[in-house]
Amino acid sequence: MEKGRQTLLDKYEGEEGAVAYRRLSMRRIREILRLKFEAGLSQRAIARALGVSNSTVSEAFSRIGQAGLSWPLPEGLTDAELEKRLYRARGQAVANPREPDWALVQRKLTGKYVTLRLAWEEYLEAYPGGYGYSWFCESYRIWQKRIDVVMRQEHKAGEKLFVDWAGKTLPYLDAESGEVRGAHLFLAVLGASNYTYAEVFENERMESFLTAHVHAFEFFGGAPELLVPDNLKTGVTKADRYEAEIAAPYEELAAHYGAAVAPARLRKPRDKAKVESGVLFAYRALAAPLRARSFFGLADFNVAIGAQLTALNERPFQKLPGSRKSFFLEREAPLLRPLPAEPFSCRTRKLARVHIDYHVELEGHYYSVPYQLVREQVELRFDACMLEVYHQGMRVALHVRNGRKGRATTDMAHMPEKHRAQAAWTPERMAAWAAQTGPTTAALCEVIMAARPHPALGFRSCLGILHLEGKYGAQRLEAACARALAAGGRSYGSVRSILERGLDALPAEAAAPPPGPSHANLRGPGYYD
Repeated sequence: MEKGRQTLLDKYEGEEGAVAYRRLSMRRIREILRLKFEAGLSQRAIARALGVSNSTVSEAFSRIGQAGLSWPLPEGLTDAELEKRLYRARGQAVANPREPDWALVQRKLTGKYVTLRLAWEEYLEAYPGGYGYSWFCESYRIWQKRIDVVMRQEHKAGEKLFVDWAGKTLPYLDAESGEVRGAHLFLAVLGASNYTYAEVFENERMESFLTAHVHAFEFFGGAPELLVPDNLKTGVTKADRYEAEIAAPYEELAAHYGAAVAPARLRKPRDKAKVESGVLFAYRALAAPLRARSFFGLADFNVAIGAQLTALNERPFQKLPGSRKSFFLEREAPLLRPLPAEPFSCRTRKLARVHIDYHVELEGHYYSVPYQLVREQVELRFDACMLEVYHQGMRVALHVRNGRKGRATTDMAHMPEKHRAQAAWTPERMAAWAAQTGPTTAALCEVIMAARPHPALGFRSCLGILHLEGKYGAQRLEAACARALAAGGRSYGSVRSILERGLDALPAEAAAPPPGPSHANLRGPGYYD
């Protein structure tokens, strides 16, 4: 034990000639117990009354509990027998059927809402008349000091996932260029079980960081309540001890999986000791065995890391029963949040300005947004399949990606009312409307649309012709359209002229153009024979 806090066992056990002192110690122990349980004094008051240290009083209580004794002591128990039960030879184990399975207690405490008192109550159910609560807690803490620091951290199962990039890159060969590049190792370690996920990436950018989380959640088969990253720029835009500002894409990922982000405090490595020790384990268990191998690409590298990762997670604990994987499957996996139906999409972000035609440009293609946002700045969030447009944090447009450059994808709902009405016309709809007046009017409109480079260019002429029905009636309009077809008229002006001059009422012969004047310079077809 620490200097200045040596107990009776540390000072006198195993020393010859200490029998008299030990007998005195037995009397002192009896007095300690009497003052505690009959006089009701605190440990500190007992220590002052007997002139001993607090650690001596605590040690007496601990040994009484470990020996399975209670107050009052059994009648006829001599000092020698008491000494034998309390101060055994150093290293000699004493069978005690009431001794709790402290490893089992440790595992229970990783469960949500499980406390030492609850673990003690369950222990008493198995061993009635066993340790008292104070003895139980003290003995557990003594046992806890003997195991690894990593396993002593009390993390609730399913609560925290510690994530970080390893500091050193791992070499691999680029299959295309043949260059030696550095792979960046991502690590994710669950707090309660130490179950670990690892993957290498080309860089540490936002897309890689988010993709690594998605793959880690798939590996675990669920998501934790809290994500605990270091204060890296891809995850935390502004580090602060009290109100850290989380990067928006990272916050969206956490929300998608029903988790929250709680970054480690600045210059507080113990806040993320799990992943810090995980980095050390990763280099020893993952990188070191692969140091003599060459990898051609990240996919090849990750296959090898996956095999080493399986061995790491299945390696038995040194001082606790089971392994990372067995602990995870038994205690932590059932408490993880279920994964959503669709994984989080790692989308790229870009700012854009809305054009005068209420479209934004992305890689040569144009996508519509509500016309009220003309000249406003919006944020584009996109991947290979979808494009989302956000304005002041609200999504205002959603489009399927289109790779045709110079073309536009337009949502009718984004257009002004006048544009929407015009855009609603199609050649079929125009012909159907014209047919309501008559077949000749429909035929003329179809001829007009067919004569234009694009049918839409003839819409205005057709609309003008149809509007003449209100002034001249359907019957006269039908006759005017028939005369225009016969004369080769292909415009709104031709039909209007016929109606204004009353030519629609004349017979077809009278409507024929008069013969040209006779002149000496006019040559007939026979001239060229």
